Amino acid sequence: MSWKGVRTERFIAAIGRFDELNGRDPRQESVDGVEQPKELVYAHRMTYELEAFSTDPSEVVQLAVRCQHIQRWLIARSTFPEGRDGYRRWRTALAGLHAEIATEILRDVGYDNTTIGRVQALLRKERLKSDPEVQCLEDVACLVFLKYYLTGFAVQHDEEKLIGIIRKTWRKMSRAGQIAALKLSLTPELQTLVSRSIGSQ
Repeated sequence: MSWKGVRTERFIAAIGRFDELNGRDPRQESVDGVEQPKELVYAHRMTYELEAFSTDPSEVVQLAVRCQHIQRWLIARSTFPEGRDGYRRWRTALAGLHAEIATEILRDVGYDNTTIGRVQALLRKERLKSDPEVQCLEDVACLVFLKYYLTGFAVQHDEEKLIGIIRKTWRKMSRAGQIAALKLSLTPELQTLVSRSIGSQ
């Protein structure tokens, strides 16, 4: 990967540490017939989609993209109540976890407090819609979901639920993100579902 011009030793060290921790994920995902740690696969997909989506992402965006779900499996959804409130509390707890782990790694490899603070803000999705870097991270996360994970959701939920999920995803994206999403190679069935979902947006 080109890393969009970022090649400092501390950057490469941070990426290596992120990948090492995500490589410990006990959950596996099959990629081209090879079982790999689930969050490591996700992290690499995030970087790949950032490279395709943004022509000049900042260093903090590239760092945040790579560690957005770092060690996500440590806080299971089942540890929070069912329903929307429980889901939001779970997501907030995860954002705090990711920011905490990232902070320790970034400090260890030599990043300053300003850079660390920006990565924390991105991971917590602070000022979404008004902060371009936070929005970039969100757009990439939404593109990764639609491209790689929507198919899995489609077999788990009925059409009404899926339409709701797609609409919520669409509303979180910038116009640039939405345009990129419309260019994704989805199955005809999913393309039809996305078109129906966003028709009234």
